[in-house]
Order: sequence, then C-alpha cells, then structure tokens
Amino acid sequence: MPIYEYRCENCGEKFEKLVMGDEEITCPKCGSKKIIKLLSLFATQGLSSGPSCSSCSGGSCSSCR
Repeated sequence: MPIYEYRCENCGEKFEKLVMGDEEITCPKCGSKKIIKLLSLFATQGLSSGPSCSSCSGGSCSSCR
C-alpha cells in the first residue's frame, strides 16, 4: 500500500494519501476529484542512473561518490 503525493487542481492543496487498491482520491480540503499524482522526491531518487550501493540503492550517499 504505497503512499503517493497529490495536488488538487481545484484548490491547489498538496497532500499525501495511503492508496488501497482502486480507491478514488478526493481532496481533503475541498472534496474535489480533480487530483493530479505528483512525482515525489522518493520516486525520483529511485530513477537515478548513477552508481548505487547497499547503503542508499540510488547513488546519492557519500559511499557512492
């Protein structure tokens, strides 16, 4: 059950949500269903094409440099 980051297109609220299956996401502030899934910092670190090690698995720690 991953946690995703979202932004509401209606009011601009940014929030995180624990997603269970095909659950419909709504804004906790205004209740809108116009939601955009954001690319989180955690997700972008996993996309690194640099070297990796067992410490960070993304090439971002001092051991990898």
